[in-house]
Amino acid sequence: MTDIVKRYNIPEQHFWLHGPRSGPPVEYDARAGMWNVYGYPELHEILSDPATFSSDTMRVVPEGLKPPKEDFSLDGFITQIDPPEHGKLRKLVSSAFTRKVVADLEPRIAALTHELLDAAQDRGRLELVTDLAYPLPVIVIAELLGVPSSDRALFKQWADALFQRDAKVSLAEPAEEQSAELQATLKPWKEMSGYLAAHAAERKRQPRADLLTRLVEAEVDGERLPDEQVVNFAIVLLLAGHITTTMLLGNTVLCLDAFPEQQDKVRADRASIPEVIEESLRLFTPFAALGRATTREVELGGVTIPADQLVMAWLGQANRDPRQFPNPDVFDPGRDPNPHLAFGRGIHFCLGAPLARLEGRVALNILLDRFNPLRTDPDHPVDFMPTPTMTGVRRLPLI
Repeated sequence: MTDIVKRYNIPEQHFWLHGPRSGPPVEYDARAGMWNVYGYPELHEILSDPATFSSDTMRVVPEGLKPPKEDFSLDGFITQIDPPEHGKLRKLVSSAFTRKVVADLEPRIAALTHELLDAAQDRGRLELVTDLAYPLPVIVIAELLGVPSSDRALFKQWADALFQRDAKVSLAEPAEEQSAELQATLKPWKEMSGYLAAHAAERKRQPRADLLTRLVEAEVDGERLPDEQVVNFAIVLLLAGHITTTMLLGNTVLCLDAFPEQQDKVRADRASIPEVIEESLRLFTPFAALGRATTREVELGGVTIPADQLVMAWLGQANRDPRQFPNPDVFDPGRDPNPHLAFGRGIHFCLGAPLARLEGRVALNILLDRFNPLRTDPDHPVDFMPTPTMTGVRRLPLI
């Protein structure tokens, strides 16, 4: 992997891409005031035990580091909710991502892919992220939600402001030293919340056959969801509904560029595309880390973590744990089994994983049809996201 790091100038903060890691699977970071977990079996345990490792991480964040309630709320933010509320909310949208619903989207995904590539070729150059990897999943999820896909420049502006910052989380640094980062995050959040709140209010007046209407009309225990929960649920779907696929597509093309022999194999055998995507997810895990908060004292990886501690679970590093994956730094689509954790595990397993996989499979198949070979442009370097917890490219110019 060292050659790939140098070739694509991958930032140092993506430490799991910079070769084998030494050290224990669980470590305390006194400077950040949190625990880091790197090992596969340890992460497997975390994701399998939501009672001990809670998703409600805000409860262990010091008050001085929390934004004002009127500016920022995680009510209805399904990634931050524990059972039993989590299960009730998840059921509200699970029917929108059934196997049949997702499969029925394939013709639309294929048509969009061709349209976007036609437009890029008319301009004479393909920059994968701007021309395909970003707009494709955004249009799909926007159409499902029922918001105008023509607003995707706005969505990108908000997503970039929220996720593409080289910000380091710390519970130990004084709040005043982190206030600038907090304010930079609150602005796009408030803009996005206002945008979706307006669409949700319109659905109350004029319901449609879309996911946003379903959220507005949904009931939990006989009561409608509060407006704030509807908006936060919509934010999760809009952001998570495209960012993972954007990174997945870029990362998979990057793998095929770095390993041309594997590109030749998948070009000759398109049935292996799903395996290529799964190995890309393992090697370049899009969401490389997630947070959990301990509800009790627990032993993990040979150390004792006290109650009420923030734990960063590094999926990107766990997916390269040699205890689980032989030769973990090798891109091997034939890896079997390949139980990577890129989409999480357990009750919080990514709801949109089937859609992301379908978009990746359809788009990659069409790319292989239309571009032979798929190669990055040496005159225009790849631009990696600086965000430590996300693995993906912001720009990927192709020849």
